[in-house]
This record gives sequence, structure tokens and C-alpha cells, in this order.
Amino acid sequence: MRGRLMKPNEILQDMQAKVSEMLKQSPAKDIERNVKSLLNQGFTRLDLVTREEFDVQAQVLARTREKLEALEKRVAALESLRNEAQD
Repeated sequence: MRGRLMKPNEILQDMQAKVSEMLKQSPAKDIERNVKSLLNQGFTRLDLVTREEFDVQAQVLARTREKLEALEKRVAALESLRNEAQD
């Protein structure tokens, strides 16, 4: 009697398990670990920020720009008043 036919999904899962097992036993896994380690070290040296930290700083910058624009308008208005008073 023949064995039962495997569904395509089962075949893919079986192949994936076999490939994963082969990679665990091969130098490829060591190479992958070493590359990941090197990348992590490189990223650490770059002093990168997280997306959350970037977004927070972008919000701070936007608020600072708004305050600067308001202050520039206020200075312009005060200069205008001073110029009118001098005339």
C-alpha cells in the first residue's frame, strides 16, 4: 500500500523543515550569525535613533518652529510700532 499523498502546504512545510535542519548543521548558519553580529556592531557605531525617538524630535522641532514664527511676527510688530513712534 502506498503512503498517503501530501498536500502542497505539507510538502512546503516538510521541505522548509529539512532545509532549516541542513542549515543548522552547515557553516551557513555560522556565517549568518557572524554577519548579523557585524551588522549590529556597525549600527551601534553609527549612533542611530529609533523611529519613536525620531518622531518625538520631529514634533519638538515643529513646535519650536511655530514658536519662532510667532516670535518673528511679534518682533516685526514691535519694530513697526517703534518706527511709527519715531516718525
